[in-house]
Amino acid sequence: MVSRIDRNVVVETALRLLNESGLDGLTLRRIAKELDVQAPALYWHFKNKQELLDEMATEIFRRLFRATMPEGGPGADGRWPSWREMVFQTCVVLRRELLRYRDGGKVVSGTRMTDDTFAAPLELFLSHFLAAGYTLPEASRAWWTAYNYTVGLVIEEQSVHPDPEHPEVRDPSYDQDDRERRLGRTYPLAAQAGRTLFDDVEEAFEAGLQIIVAGIEANHLKRLAS
Repeated sequence: MVSRIDRNVVVETALRLLNESGLDGLTLRRIAKELDVQAPALYWHFKNKQELLDEMATEIFRRLFRATMPEGGPGADGRWPSWREMVFQTCVVLRRELLRYRDGGKVVSGTRMTDDTFAAPLELFLSHFLAAGYTLPEASRAWWTAYNYTVGLVIEEQSVHPDPEHPEVRDPSYDQDDRERRLGRTYPLAAQAGRTLFDDVEEAFEAGLQIIVAGIEANHLKRLAS
């Protein structure tokens, strides 16, 4: 029996159970049972599930930044070679880390950070854009667009491949052959597009990132020319 619990123990247990049962199956009661305590003991730390999700999301980002940006960035010298590479690598790493947790995209979506863990990486990200001649609003929108694209794609990806331990396993309700049979005769282009969109999610993700990077640069050049 656990004689004493704190927030870290609760969050660690919640993240482990998340991979077992998913977000819908994660409850304070389930966590309390796992810790062999009464549910009210958890309410000393979290008033409700949303507060717990906020702390879980913050811990996911703490782990992300500790693992990938110990010296300020993923490059060998702690710096990105360009803002384009910075956007690309940041989103690639973000996707990879969120996929480690079942429903990881949903956990971080709409949550509030419980500390300032995000601030130093964001400061670095924005400063790279400003050094390249972008304005702060341009830099902020660039990050917001790339971040939300990544989280949104992870949510969709985890709907199709829900088990982080077996990412190759597809939910049967998203069977491609069945989709093509249903759509093929009436909507042949939509049917064929499914292979491009859903068969190689990583390729589709990186292609989308390239579109975002190109759009960021095009908007910036348009502003300079106006």
